[in-house]
Amino acid sequence: MRKNSRLPNLHNFGIHLRIILIVNLFALMTAVLYSQQFSQLFRRFTELSTAVQPILIVSLLCLYGIYPWLNRLEYRLSLLVIVGIEMGITYLAFTTLSPYFSPDILPNIARACLLSGIVTAIVLYYFNLQQRAYSPAIAEARLQALQARIRPHFLFNSINAVLSLIRSQPKRAETALEDMADLFRVLMSDNRELVPLAQEIALCRQYLALEKLRLEDRLKVHWDIEQMPPDAMIPPLILQPLLENAVYHGIEPLTDGGEITVHITRKHEELAITISNPFHADKDRHSGNKMALKNIKERLLLHFDLEASLRSKVHDHQYSVNIRIPLQ
Repeated sequence: MRKNSRLPNLHNFGIHLRIILIVNLFALMTAVLYSQQFSQLFRRFTELSTAVQPILIVSLLCLYGIYPWLNRLEYRLSLLVIVGIEMGITYLAFTTLSPYFSPDILPNIARACLLSGIVTAIVLYYFNLQQRAYSPAIAEARLQALQARIRPHFLFNSINAVLSLIRSQPKRAETALEDMADLFRVLMSDNRELVPLAQEIALCRQYLALEKLRLEDRLKVHWDIEQMPPDAMIPPLILQPLLENAVYHGIEPLTDGGEITVHITRKHEELAITISNPFHADKDRHSGNKMALKNIKERLLLHFDLEASLRSKVHDHQYSVNIRIPLQ
């Protein structure tokens, strides 16, 4: 669990991309100010970039390396450390590079360090604003998830299925009620932290056990998870809504039911998840998938920025959802 949750994730590709874009935007603005004519702009920007890019690359590599240590510091102290590191890198770079550039494009070392500190502070302030802007979004995403996750028909059908078992199979009814209690306890909790994949799988098995009470042999599930890393960290309740969609849109409309396939494996430094179910155009109810998929995409973006993805497709009478998550 991250202690310094307000600090941008300096191991995230999306964060690095934004830093590069912001710093280069400042370099372009500086080149505009230094250019007397438009024809000079490209040359000025190229000269300035030649000095800025090495500083930027070294800075990103340095911050990437010390991020675990920074993440254990208090937020304000970590900001001061980052600004100090950037000014130090700038000082070393300018003492090395300044003899190779004309003085009219590069400021003196003191001014360069000051500008570096200011730009770094602006970038950190931008990420602070972004984090504050996302806080309501996280709460909103959670509310949307609660609305999209469990449909009322599931609750009523599960209760009726349990009632039908109480006299004939009391032990099975008791297990089903325990599964319902566990499921709804997780659904109503504050699900903002990442959880182990094995925990999410256990929750999904409880959910499918409840659905099987009423669908019986119509619902078949194939788990292809032998190669999955059970301790991989993922956002909670990512798989359960997808399985619920697979049951509602893929299995219920078919008289003979069908099979849901769950494939989870590790591919290099990513967790690859695929959930597929039968698809028939004449029984299409997949328009209802959009809310759950949109919600999951939003939560993946909040947790992993640009490093995670979700795609859905229809192929060979199968509807599948593919998720890629950076391995943690």
